[in-house]
Amino acid sequence: MAVYLLATLDTKGREAAFVRDVLRGRGMEVRLVDTGTLGEPTVAAQSGDIAREAVLEAAGSTLAEVAARGDRGFAVGLAAKGATALVAEAQASGELDGVIGIGGGAGTTIGTAAMRALPLGVPKLMVSTLASGEVGHFVGSRDILMMNSVVDILGLNRISRVVLARAAQAMAGMVAAGDPARIRRTGETSAGDRDRPLVAASMFGVTTPCVERARDILEAAGYEVLVFHATGSGGRTLESLAGDGLLSGVLDLTTTELADEIVGGVLSAGPDRLTAAGRAGVPQLVSVGATDMVNFHGIDSVPVRFEQRTLYRHNENVTLMRTTPEECGAIGADIGTKLAAARGPREVLLPRRGVSAIDREGQPFDDPDARARLFEGLRRCAGEVPVTELDCHINEALFAETAAERLLALMGAAQPGRDASGGGQQ
Repeated sequence: MAVYLLATLDTKGREAAFVRDVLRGRGMEVRLVDTGTLGEPTVAAQSGDIAREAVLEAAGSTLAEVAARGDRGFAVGLAAKGATALVAEAQASGELDGVIGIGGGAGTTIGTAAMRALPLGVPKLMVSTLASGEVGHFVGSRDILMMNSVVDILGLNRISRVVLARAAQAMAGMVAAGDPARIRRTGETSAGDRDRPLVAASMFGVTTPCVERARDILEAAGYEVLVFHATGSGGRTLESLAGDGLLSGVLDLTTTELADEIVGGVLSAGPDRLTAAGRAGVPQLVSVGATDMVNFHGIDSVPVRFEQRTLYRHNENVTLMRTTPEECGAIGADIGTKLAAARGPREVLLPRRGVSAIDREGQPFDDPDARARLFEGLRRCAGEVPVTELDCHINEALFAETAAERLLALMGAAQPGRDASGGGQQ
C-alpha cells in the first residue's frame, strides 16, 4: 500500500521530492508518478517510481509519439488518461492508500482526472494554483480536497514549503485514519450502523416536506438515507454513487435538473441524469418534483428570449421560470424513455395536484394543463414501467408515505433469490 504522488517532474520535480520526503517522514510509503511529457525530469526527483513512459503506455501511447506531435494539449490529455488508468488499477488491486497531486493548470487537470476515477473515501488532495477559483469541473462528484498553493509551485520558499508540508501532513493524516467506513463525527460506528443499506434521495426546497417524511419512513425501516440537493452537482453525485454500486435504492422524487437540461437553466446535471441507477439495476421510485421550474440566477440573468415568461423571484440570487406545457411534455418523455431503458425494478408516482410548493392551487406556478402534458409525455414513453397517479400534492403526507412504501417494496423484490429484473412487476 502506498500514497501515489502525481507531478510533472520536468517542472515540479524539486517540489514533488519535497512532498515525497515529508510523507516518508510521516511513515508513508510513496510512489512518485511522473506525469510530465515534454521536458526532462529534474535531478531532485529523477524519473520517479513510475516513469512517464509507463504513464503514456497506460494511455496507449509512447514518449516518441508525444515528442513527434509537440502538442502540449495532446500531451496533457494523454498524461491524464494514463495517470487515471494507473491509479484506478492500483486501487482495484489494493496497492493504493491515497493520491496527492501538485501543479498548475496542466498538473491540476492530470491529477484531478486520476482522482475522479477513485471511489468515495479514498484520500484525494490536489495542491493547485487554481484552487481559489472555480473548481467544480476539477472536482466533479468526487470528494477531492483542493488546497490553494498561495504562490506558484515554482521553487521552494518560506510559503511554498509550509503549504506543501501541510498538504503532505494532511494526506498522511487521512491515510493513517484508516477505513472511512469506520468513522463518523462522534467516533467509530457500530457494526449495525456500518451494515445499514444506503438509499439516495433527491430534494429541492420546494419538495422538502415530501422528502423529509419519506426519509423518516425509510430510516425507520433500517436504511440510511443520503439526500442530495438537486442543483446540478447534487444530481451528478447521486448518479455517480448509483454507478459505483453503493446504493440499495433511489428515491428520485425531485427530477428538476432535467428541466434545466432540456429548457436551458443553470442547474442541469447533464443529459445522463436518471440513467446510472437504471444501468446498474438499482431499484428506483421516481417522481417529477420541481419539473415545473427552470432555474436562473438574479432576475437580470434570465435570457432575453424568456423575458415574457412566467417568472418567480425566489430571492435576489435565484429566479424561477415556469415550464410551458410543451416543455413539460418533453421533460416527461425524457423521464419515461430513460426509465423504460432501465434494467432494475422501477416505478413512477405522480401527484395530480402539483409538483412543487409553488405549483398548487392559488400558487404562481399552478398549471393543470402543464401537469397533464408532463404526465402524458411520461406515460407515452415509459413502456411497461408502472405509473401511478395520486390525487394529492407532492408535499402531502400521503404522497411521501406511498413513495417510501413503494420503494421499500421494490428493494425487497431486488433482494438475492428474488426477481430483480425490473419491468415494474408488482
